[in-house]
Formats: sequence, C-alpha cells, structure tokens
Amino acid sequence: MQRAEEGNQTLITEFILLGFGNGPELQPLLFLFFLASYIVTVAGNILIIVLVVSDPHLHTPMYYLLCNLACVETCYSSIFLPRLLVSLVTGDRTISVKGCIVQLYFFGIMSNTESLLLTAMSYDRYIAICHPLRYTVLMSGKICSQLVALSFLCSLLSCTILNIFFFQLTFCGSNEIDHYFCDFSPVIKVSCSDTRILQLVTYVVASLGTLVPCLLTLVSYIYIISTILRIPSSIRRQKAFSTCSTHLIVITVFYGAVIAVYMVPTANMPKVLHKIFSLYYIVLTPLINPIIYCLRNKEINKSLRKAFLKKRSTNEGQDLLPSTMNGNDAFYGDKICASYAAYC
Repeated sequence: MQRAEEGNQTLITEFILLGFGNGPELQPLLFLFFLASYIVTVAGNILIIVLVVSDPHLHTPMYYLLCNLACVETCYSSIFLPRLLVSLVTGDRTISVKGCIVQLYFFGIMSNTESLLLTAMSYDRYIAICHPLRYTVLMSGKICSQLVALSFLCSLLSCTILNIFFFQLTFCGSNEIDHYFCDFSPVIKVSCSDTRILQLVTYVVASLGTLVPCLLTLVSYIYIISTILRIPSSIRRQKAFSTCSTHLIVITVFYGAVIAVYMVPTANMPKVLHKIFSLYYIVLTPLINPIIYCLRNKEINKSLRKAFLKKRSTNEGQDLLPSTMNGNDAFYGDKICASYAAYC
C-alpha cells in the first residue's frame, strides 16, 4: 500500500476492496458466475444492436432507443465486471483512489443515462398509444436523436459536477472498503474531509436524475393504461398493451433494483445481504434486459428468425426466404429462434 505523508495525517492513495471475503472455495464459483454473466450480457446486448442496425424494419424510434439502451448496458457491465474478474483470478484487490473515483464517475453516468433512456422509451410508448395519428410528428427521428443526446449530456454534466467535489476529498485512516466495487456510501465513509456539501449535492443530483424520470415514467403509464382501458375491442386492447409490456417489465426490474439497493434502510441489514442486493442492480439488471427483449418482443424475435433462416440458407447454398418456406421449415425456424432467445 502506497501512502503519502502530509502533516500528522497519513493520506491513502489506494483502497482495498474486500469483496465477498477470502474463502478459497468461493472464489472459483464467483469467477464462473461473473464471467458467465458478463459474456451473456455483452453478447445479448450486442445481438440487439446488430439486429436493430441490420434490419430495416427495426429502424424506428422505439428500436433506436433500445439500441442506445443496449450500448449503455454493455458499457455499464464493463465498468465493474472485468476489474472484478481480474481481482478474483490474481487476488489483487487494490484500486487507486483516482481509479475508484473514476469508476464511480462512469457508474453514475451510465446509471443516470439508463434511467433517462427508459423515460424516453416510455414517452415513445405514450405517443404511440395515446396520440398515434401524431406519432411521426411528435416522435420524429430528429426528436428521438435529441432525446438520446440530452440523456447522455445531462448525465455527463451532473456526474462531472459531482466528480469535481470527489477529487477534492482526502482519505485517511482505514483503506478498506467493504464492497466489491466503488459505491458512493462506502467511499464517503473512509473520507476524512467534510462531506456534507458533497452529500447534499449528490442527494439533489440523484433526486433529479432518478426520482424525476421515475415520476415521468409513472405518469406516462397512467395515461397509457387509461387509454388502453377505453379501447372497446379486447383484441385491440391486448395488441396495444403488448407494444409496451416488454418496456414495462424492464422498468419494473430497473426501479425495483434501485429501490432494493439504495432506498431500503440498510442500517440493520447485514453487509453481505446488501452486497447480494447490489448484485441484482449491477449484474442481473443488464443481464435480464436483453433476455426480456429476446423472449418478449415479437419484432426482435422475428428479426432473429430472419437472421437465422438467412444464415441457414447461406450455409445450404439455397435462396430460402421466410415467405417461401413450407410448414416444416417455418416450424424449424421457430424452434431455432426460441432456442437462441432462451440462450441470449
């Protein structure tokens, strides 16, 4: 451990992330779990990006937003899991103070951007269901691009402001952080600076970056559900609800994880239980999202089916298209798509 002497204080330049303990029998299992989660997360999200980019039928605002969400999820997982995998293999759990703050910085950017993108997707569903005749005007390609750019810009600006305060902190005393990544509360606890202003600014930024998008999403779905319930035809109601059911599941998973990790009181909660809850937010949420979209979204499934049938036709040297398939070929294609969707 490197230290720098300044007056009577010994300033810390490195942290030790305690992770899940030193149990030798637990380390291989943790490594396999995190490695499998990272591979499936990256593969699933890249698959969605490739499908949206390559299929002209998916060149719509809804899937443009989904493509950006998949990019964010991929970057989000890459902030934590590669570093965690290396520490599990080498046993080196140290991380520099600057590296820890940088990890926390990008964590904030990606989580805030994800929240804002989910809000933009709920606005897209609101326009599509409540104002379908004005959809092309209210949700044009230009507006959609502006929403994405605004999501990234707001997150970058707010987290940069917080990072300025973080780099002014000094750390002394214990250099151990009882977590497997640099989260806000554990890092603040080992600081010997006055963190009241930082905590206040963080509270304001977190409220604006999470609570406001959550409320906007909630209002959007109140209008969406009320509009769907007024549709006289049960078939049309079911079709309208199916267009937003996937996004609704993703929102429930995301905000459920945020509430479980950051809003449930943790004073009397065992630290290991808090780490397990944070796994749900850090690992499982990026992992579950592409699985949900693969299994629940008909357009994604259709695009998957077309991609596999095209690959199969190429391998067999035949010009086989979905429109010319017989019943057995169509059934075979459905089985392939369902199997791959379950994998991704």
